[in-house]
Amino acid sequence: MVFSSILFLWVFFPAVLLLYYLLPGYRLRNGLLVLFSLLFYAWGESRLVVLMLISILINYIFGLLVSVCRARRVLLTVCIALNLLILGWFKYLGFLAGVWNQIFAGSALETAVPQISLPIGISFYTFQALSYVIDVYRHENKAQKNLLHLALYISFFPQLIAGPIVKYHDIELQLKSRSVTLDSFTYGSKRFLLGLGKKVILANSFASIVDQVFLYQPQTISQPLLWLTAVLYMMQIYFDFSGYSDMAIGLGKMFGFTFNENFNLPYLSTSIREFWRRWHISLSTWFREYVYIPLGGNRKGKVRTYVNLIIVFLLTGIWHGAGWTFLVWGVYHGFFLVLERSFLGKYLDRGRIRLGQHIYAMLVVLFGWILFRAETLSYAFSYLRWMIVPHTGQLALHQFLNLRTGLLLAAAALCAGGYDFLREVSLWLAERFAPQSRLVLPKLKPAEDGSVSLLSLPVYLAILWICIVLLVNNTYNPFIYFRF
Repeated sequence: MVFSSILFLWVFFPAVLLLYYLLPGYRLRNGLLVLFSLLFYAWGESRLVVLMLISILINYIFGLLVSVCRARRVLLTVCIALNLLILGWFKYLGFLAGVWNQIFAGSALETAVPQISLPIGISFYTFQALSYVIDVYRHENKAQKNLLHLALYISFFPQLIAGPIVKYHDIELQLKSRSVTLDSFTYGSKRFLLGLGKKVILANSFASIVDQVFLYQPQTISQPLLWLTAVLYMMQIYFDFSGYSDMAIGLGKMFGFTFNENFNLPYLSTSIREFWRRWHISLSTWFREYVYIPLGGNRKGKVRTYVNLIIVFLLTGIWHGAGWTFLVWGVYHGFFLVLERSFLGKYLDRGRIRLGQHIYAMLVVLFGWILFRAETLSYAFSYLRWMIVPHTGQLALHQFLNLRTGLLLAAAALCAGGYDFLREVSLWLAERFAPQSRLVLPKLKPAEDGSVSLLSLPVYLAILWICIVLLVNNTYNPFIYFRF
């Protein structure tokens, strides 16, 4: 089940919300949320919901053991190994078997490639569960003795299958005591509608074009269309994932939970370092706290720092998927982070309106997304090559770029940070050429409360209406990050 579906919007969510507010006390409400979260997951993974229950039980037991036993390090190691073994079996076994067969092709060592269904969101809930046990080991939070509370932490449906990755100590108190005010509920509703609009109106529209173009070989696609498709995918993945995060944060608010932000206008970045401080913040933070710092971080010299960065981003790529494209995408980002830390960073940190630095960062990100989207490395490299080499192709720009696509792309550019960038430019121009002028674009910051102005109310209602119309008409509606 996905948030952007008629079933969720008109059946599942209203039922959960109504029953939640009819029940008294957090214990009954927690039980209800666990029950419906498992139902939410079982809707698309009826057999593999058992796997999540096993994950919950394993981490519950090891959390208790790590908190009281002397062999804490050994127990933690076993717990991490079990979680990664489950993740590896379902997500990477088929890929590893394929690599094995490529190495030993034609020999008696070849083996059958297992066809294993990938549990939706297994990377998200596995990392979330691991962070809980590791933090118990570090004495950053106490072990949860109530199995129902831990089950809710791991399985809560708003952030279950595509994040954000929530740390246990961030919501520990909310599991036992939380309240919902009219302001917080209204803010959650606004946040959910904004995320729904990002997903259904923008991401889905771009996805329909991107998927069509990627069916063709790059040399048959005209150069302008290759660039347009790359930009559309860049917008698709941002509005797909940030839209889901917005919906998750909004839903959490409506049930009294506060989740940390997962995106902060990453396409405003002027370096790859800044990009990863703004993109998928919960994952970046997870790898920094549980991998990069334990490896030594930047405390053991330059060379070790560079090696640690490459390791972290190699693992980041692997986390995203079982394939060479993801692995190379991770190393690619790690390479630019090493460049920036070694010498490039000092040149990128100069100036206020850093247009050149911004272009650099966005080109690196754009080319990286081609690696991320392509099914094979050969296709990715071919796509990148024909983006640079002038040519014509049977698939032309005018076949896909129309007024509707142009307007949606302009709206996406403004929503992804374009407006903030234009505001910075207007400030820069005003300071230098007209200090007394008030001709500066106003700052648009959504109110983090329940206020809904007469101007904004029609906007939210219009977003909801457009989304419902598109969903009723069976608009293409996948979530990219469900596969991770």
